Amino acid sequence: MKRKLFVTNFNKNFTGVSATAANVIRAQIGRYDLALVGRPLPGCPDPITVKQARAGSTVGTIWHVRRNTEMRAALWARDVLRLPIKIVFTSAAQRRHSAYPRWLISRMDAVIATTDKAAGFVPHVRAVVPHGVDTAVFRPAQDRAAAWQTLGYGGKTGIATIGRIRPEKGTDHFVNAMIDLLPDHPDTVALVLGKATREYRAFLADLKGRINAAGLTDRILFPGEIPAQDLPALMRGLSLVVQLPQYEGYGMVPLEAMASGVPFVGYDAGYYRAFSAEGRTGVIVDTPKAAALAARHILAGKVDAMGHAARAHVIENFSAKAEADGIDAVYQMIWAQG
Repeated sequence: MKRKLFVTNFNKNFTGVSATAANVIRAQIGRYDLALVGRPLPGCPDPITVKQARAGSTVGTIWHVRRNTEMRAALWARDVLRLPIKIVFTSAAQRRHSAYPRWLISRMDAVIATTDKAAGFVPHVRAVVPHGVDTAVFRPAQDRAAAWQTLGYGGKTGIATIGRIRPEKGTDHFVNAMIDLLPDHPDTVALVLGKATREYRAFLADLKGRINAAGLTDRILFPGEIPAQDLPALMRGLSLVVQLPQYEGYGMVPLEAMASGVPFVGYDAGYYRAFSAEGRTGVIVDTPKAAALAARHILAGKVDAMGHAARAHVIENFSAKAEADGIDAVYQMIWAQG
């Protein structure tokens, strides 16, 4: 009989946490009596409700949680309702959690950290398991140029940054880098993929003002947030991904790009340096000017070679299957302890 596993996803928005959960769930299907609890995720089983999860929790059931709200629901089930479950939490944050999350994490049965640095900020770490990407979903295009043309953004080459439009994500750094780069690359279009919440609308307006002053309104575009199901096709059409965040817990965007045969330029944030394979698959920089310079170097004939190396690096080191295997070792340890 397969062991029961409930994986929670309570966020209505599709975030980086959602993407990592979906990748792992797709790799876990068939291994366990698995149910997704809460909100739907692409390519995953239809979710059940928290009430149904509570009703179906038998001895040894694991609840795998990734957010504060999910930890709280699992703790209520275990400690208040006295259900015979174990709780596993994945932690990617590379900084000290605030007081409330620290308390929640302290109550977990096991914690899986995504990096050695992240492991230093949380208790009960049973394993360090880097996030992986679904290499069947994110895969290279047979014809990159044709894939880009299909997207309809114009130009012959595409560059993108992906994430919420806000200073922490470095959207302004990306815009500055593109204002530096694009005048020398008249056939290149840059995309800022993400949305600005109400508090950052003035920030967005300022960015658009800078772009207009530079005469690049038709070449630095803001298509908004891309639905999760459309992201793989978009990635396949790109020639470069540029991620310049001030802070990043882990960072899935470079991995999704690399699996799609697309190199990246990024700041030394999250786990980007490990992704870069010492410059073979991506370039780590420290300023927008350096990002523009690195982009020029890659676009000058290195996209395909670096993209091929990036795909191989992901398959060998950062696949969703490898992450699922690492997580399974923790599950088996919990079940063996009874």
